[in-house]
Amino acid sequence: MATDLGTPARHWENVTPSDATNFPNGECAFLYVGGTGNITAICDGAVHLFSNLAVGYHPIRCTRINATA
Repeated sequence: MATDLGTPARHWENVTPSDATNFPNGECAFLYVGGTGNITAICDGAVHLFSNLAVGYHPIRCTRINATA
């Protein structure tokens, strides 16, 4: 699912946060955040908390967005 960060996106998916299930098509290259807040993501196999993300696109490569912190 991930592409080079210098190329335009070719594939879009809605994400359902889950504490157990990774994205079905592998790692994403960007996340679109629709409302300001915190996101806990699995990146390179580790849990990362991104605090106070603004609305917009973020170059966060991850395999899952957790439902809980």
